[in-house]
Amino acid sequence: MAAPFVEGQLRNTKLAVEIQSRCAQSGRALHLQIDSELNWAVREPDAQPLVFEPQIDWTRFRKPVIIHDY
Repeated sequence: MAAPFVEGQLRNTKLAVEIQSRCAQSGRALHLQIDSELNWAVREPDAQPLVFEPQIDWTRFRKPVIIHDY
């Protein structure tokens, strides 16, 4: 999910992706739209996926990858 954010920041451009998946429990289709500003939306009106943004102070982040600081 971080791909549009990371690539958008690296390229200094706005990007958006749509992720097509299925709920592992119900099997229902799920479409998430995420952009380079970490805005997101779900196409299915009754879906309530768990979506989160890492709580990192980006102004102080200096590690080579997010995993080292998260």
